[in-house]
Amino acid sequence: QVRLVESGGGLVQAGGSLRLSCAASGRSFSGSAMGWFRQAPGKEREFAAAIAPTGENTNYGDFVKGRFTISRDNAKNTVYLQMNSLNPEDTAVYFCAARLGSSIYVSTAMLYNYWGQGTQVTVSS
Repeated sequence: QVRLVESGGGLVQAGGSLRLSCAASGRSFSGSAMGWFRQAPGKEREFAAAIAPTGENTNYGDFVKGRFTISRDNAKNTVYLQMNSLNPEDTAVYFCAARLGSSIYVSTAMLYNYWGQGTQVTVSS
């Protein structure tokens, strides 16, 4: 059974940092593009970051503005999202997603075929 499990969310003050992790299991994701999305209450799911299978190529949502870094460790089947300079507008549930079988690291949520359950990130002012 394929599973994605996020961790690392929590409460942080504005200006602080968090590192999210996404552990994949059930099969190897080393050949698959991975992504992070977020969803705030009352808002649509929003693209945050995506990474190619090798980790050499990445893409970020417009709101990131150099504050986030996506990375991956294929040996551990894990993807990370380092988030710095957080502000209250970053408060949301953050989801990890996988494009199993595809190496194209896209920003469109519907093109990802596996999702984690999400981890809450709350940034206080």
